[in-house]
Order: sequence, then C-alpha cells, then structure tokens
Amino acid sequence: MADLSRPQTPDPYPLLPSAPSFDVVSDDVTDGHPLADAQVADKGNTSPHLSWSNVPEGTKSFVITGFDPDAPTPSGFWHWVLVDVPADVRELASGAASGDLPGDAFHVRNDGGTAGFLGAAPPQGDQPHRYFFVVHAVSEPSLGVDADASPAVVSFNLAFTTLGRAILHGTYQH
Repeated sequence: MADLSRPQTPDPYPLLPSAPSFDVVSDDVTDGHPLADAQVADKGNTSPHLSWSNVPEGTKSFVITGFDPDAPTPSGFWHWVLVDVPADVRELASGAASGDLPGDAFHVRNDGGTAGFLGAAPPQGDQPHRYFFVVHAVSEPSLGVDADASPAVVSFNLAFTTLGRAILHGTYQH
C-alpha cells in the first residue's frame, strides 16, 4: 500500500471570503468528535441531523455541504451538496438527504458521483479525516445552478452570495 503520510490540510473555511457565523447543532455529530457509524459510508451512510438558528438578516435560502479537506487529493472530497433549501427551513432530519427534500431543494453530485449524501470513507490506515458540515446562508432564493453543477461551481457561486456560515465538524479514521 502507498504511504499516504502528509501534513494536515488547513481548515478551508478561514481561507474563504469572511462571513459571519451563526449556530448549528446536530443530534448525530458532536463538533470535533468522531462520527457515529450512521455517517460512515460502509456502516450507515446516513446524512446527519442538522438544526440551525440565529441566521443572518436577509437570508433567502440555504446550501448544506459536507466536505473532507483531508482526502489525499489536491481538492479534498465533497460528500454532500444540497442547494436551494428554503429560507424558512431550520432543520434537516437524519437521513433527509435520501428522502423528500424541502421546497425546491436539490442535490448536486458529490465526488463519489451520486446526487445525495456519501458517508465518511477515508483510505484504510490514513490519518484522521475531518468532515465539515456547513449550513451556508444565501442572499438569493436560488443559487442559480442546476443539478449538473459540480461542488466547485456551487462553492464558487457561494463566494458571491454567502451571508453567513454555520460550521460543525466530525472526524473519522479507519
């Protein structure tokens, strides 16, 4: 097996244009702690419960993302990208990514090639990976992308429309 030793990738969010923070909590993810089996690809593969509050004034929609900056790639790994969540939504239940989505919300393909949530799946024996679950408050009712957009395009559009970010992260290591 290849040696995957490398420095830890920086937290990507302070490297983006600054945005105020707001609150996010989860029944499934404890910030900075290992993910439950339900959020691991080969164990439960279930999107986590998320609940957010104190959103910035002017929020017209949300984008929910799950990102692993520690994947052994130059661009990390997108596990979940849910776009155009209505502004009046403040919670997603566990498993919401595979069920009925609120309003006109839709998924773009994750880096595994599927539209929906893909649980943690770091390479066997690799360093611990961080999984950032982020609720982005958006200044527009629609981000202006379609289901064929890549996570990078979604992120690029967020750079111009993000009013705030609520960030929660878990870890996982095989």
